[in-house]
Amino acid sequence: MHARLLDEAKNKEPCLEKKMEYSNGFPRKRDVSLQELSKRLAEFAEVRGWDQYHSPRNLLLALVGEVGELSEIFQWKGEVAKGLPNWSSDDKEHLEEELSDVLLYLVRLADVCGLDLGQAALTKIVKNAQKYPVTSTN
Repeated sequence: MHARLLDEAKNKEPCLEKKMEYSNGFPRKRDVSLQELSKRLAEFAEVRGWDQYHSPRNLLLALVGEVGELSEIFQWKGEVAKGLPNWSSDDKEHLEEELSDVLLYLVRLADVCGLDLGQAALTKIVKNAQKYPVTSTN
């Protein structure tokens, strides 16, 4: 499956190999935008006929399931140091996959709801800055 997706990407953009590094056999691109993810997810769902299943409710339930899987990774680990210094590469890869699942469902949910997730996040940061101003005691 990985090879087929990579071939499809190369066919759409022949110079793709030169632009990207590879991670687990897949092209790794720097600075991927939420808009690009949204577009790719929409295309992914459309060509598979999955749009009919991508209602906001269904996507939310799938997102919650993925958050549960992400939580299981940390469930019995206790406190974890920043950078995950004591984690194996397999554990880090598993974490990366589950974080990606959460992100992809969140982006797809926002798209199906007609929301600009990036702009909403920036707006929320501004609101949080107003709600929690910097004080001289910090």
